[in-house]
Amino acid sequence: MSDEKNLSDDLNDMLGDAKEGAKKAADKAGEFAEEAKEKAKEFAEDAKETASEFAESAKETFENATGDNKKMLAGVLGIFLGWAGAHKFVLGYNKEGFILLGIFLLSIPLMCIIVGAFTIYIPVIIGIIEGIIYLTKSDAEFYNTYQAGKKPWF
Repeated sequence: MSDEKNLSDDLNDMLGDAKEGAKKAADKAGEFAEEAKEKAKEFAEDAKETASEFAESAKETFENATGDNKKMLAGVLGIFLGWAGAHKFVLGYNKEGFILLGIFLLSIPLMCIIVGAFTIYIPVIIGIIEGIIYLTKSDAEFYNTYQAGKKPWF
């Protein structure tokens, strides 16, 4: 019986030690969880701030680059696809773009009666001239004249 009592006491001691160890582990896990929660909160705030700064920077870069990109794109399209009015469409001048495209397309069947042989070059020449004008203007001058000022021709 004394062996059973010793065994029972040993088991109770072990059970007590296990409970105490489990309690310490739970306390330690709680501390780690709190630390992790704080670090995650700090990380989220830093990430939010960095994302906000990046968005501002991207917005500023886009606003600064938009005029230059449209200038280059409109100029190159004017030189190579001016006959189709592509440079006008890029700048938002749809009516003028359709006029250039219409003159070119109308000139194709008119070539049968020789008139089209002369009129087909009108949109081509306008496109080349406007493309060169766009590319030779400064960024600010281009923006003020064609994007803000909405000057549709030359």
